[in-house]
Amino acid sequence: MAKEEKNIPEFGIKRENEERRDGGCGVVFDPETQKYAIGIYTENGNLWLFSGGVNVGEDIKDGVLREITEEGGLHDFLYIEKIAEAMCHYYNTLKKVNRVGHATCFFVVLKSRDLVQTKLEEHEKFTLVWVTAQEILDNWNKRELNRRPEHWIYFLKKSVNRAIELGYDKSNMRLS
Repeated sequence: MAKEEKNIPEFGIKRENEERRDGGCGVVFDPETQKYAIGIYTENGNLWLFSGGVNVGEDIKDGVLREITEEGGLHDFLYIEKIAEAMCHYYNTLKKVNRVGHATCFFVVLKSRDLVQTKLEEHEKFTLVWVTAQEILDNWNKRELNRRPEHWIYFLKKSVNRAIELGYDKSNMRLS
């Protein structure tokens, strides 16, 4: 691992022939409805954070916000904060490839739920839904152990707790 990656947590199962793909994700919160925006995969009901790789020369924050807009249609952001980083080993079920990547998560608070047209890639078969943090965790925890998005669970917990600290999430249901 590179020097800067030594102090960040590592998740997942190391697999043979992993392709390196650095990127990030966004945990998106609407203070008006007190719900989190997330994608639901139409084939199996799995919930997905808006996420993806960054383009060469693209700033990680700009890349994550681009993914949120392309995948969810959300674009009217009030507050954005880098929450955490992690090294992730995973099987990308959408592209059917083993991956390892340095992931950066941003907590994003919406100014409005105004939407623009999404720009989904062929393999991105999900739609935007609004759910509670507990509903997200329940969905992720019902997956087979080796298929759970442990890095997303880590990012979600940190983001929800930060949303509560900042006074956006009024539920006061801290995740541990």
